[in-house]
Amino acid sequence: MGLIKRMETVFKSKMNKVLNRMEDPRETLDYSYEKQLEMLQNVKRGVAEVTTSKKRLQLQRAKLMQSVDKLDSQAKDAIVADREDLARMALERKAALMQQVEGIDTEITELEKQEEKLIASEKRLSTKVEIFRTRKESIKAGYSAAEAQVRINESVTGISEEMADVGLAIERAENKTEEMKARAEAIDELMEVGTLEDLTGPQDDIERELAKISARTSVESELARLKAEAGEGPEKPEKPESKEAGKGENK
Repeated sequence: MGLIKRMETVFKSKMNKVLNRMEDPRETLDYSYEKQLEMLQNVKRGVAEVTTSKKRLQLQRAKLMQSVDKLDSQAKDAIVADREDLARMALERKAALMQQVEGIDTEITELEKQEEKLIASEKRLSTKVEIFRTRKESIKAGYSAAEAQVRINESVTGISEEMADVGLAIERAENKTEEMKARAEAIDELMEVGTLEDLTGPQDDIERELAKISARTSVESELARLKAEAGEGPEKPEKPESKEAGKGENK
């Protein structure tokens, strides 16, 4: 379990570094601003829905009040016509309608309270969104300026990744150039001592053979010199004894 936990921690750490490297704060700010605008639009939509519901109830109440006025007028006419029964019936219907009107009034009052709260929330959120937008644009401008400055400084100092790649390419080219020069000089030396033949040169077969003989002679001379210096040269012939020395010995 401890090893798995450590692996998870390392993986999260690596992923966090990768995400930080990939993240552009300007894009993050724009995304946050879009989300706040969505919230603001949802609040405004809620205000519109509440207002629409209130208007609908107000229209319904107005129709009910028209019916109430009509029933009230009918009750008066029934009294004039000495039809108390009709007047009582009209008044009963009027009372039922008034109960509906009271219920609608209660609902309208609640909707008005909700509407006021949503409007206040919409105003506060709208102010915050506007402040965030101003701050966002300021941060984005500062980040863009800093980014441009970094790129300019990297170009001047040559520490950017692109300039580093260019530097490595120049170094590789210089190394290859030196290798080619060394190779060319080595080939020239070998051709001078006759180890290699210059197939493009003007020498004919006789000149090449003479060059080989000269090279062998030079080698043999150098070899004899080295042997003489090392004491391994040909033995010198002994000097013959004088006749007089021989006679003295015989005596």
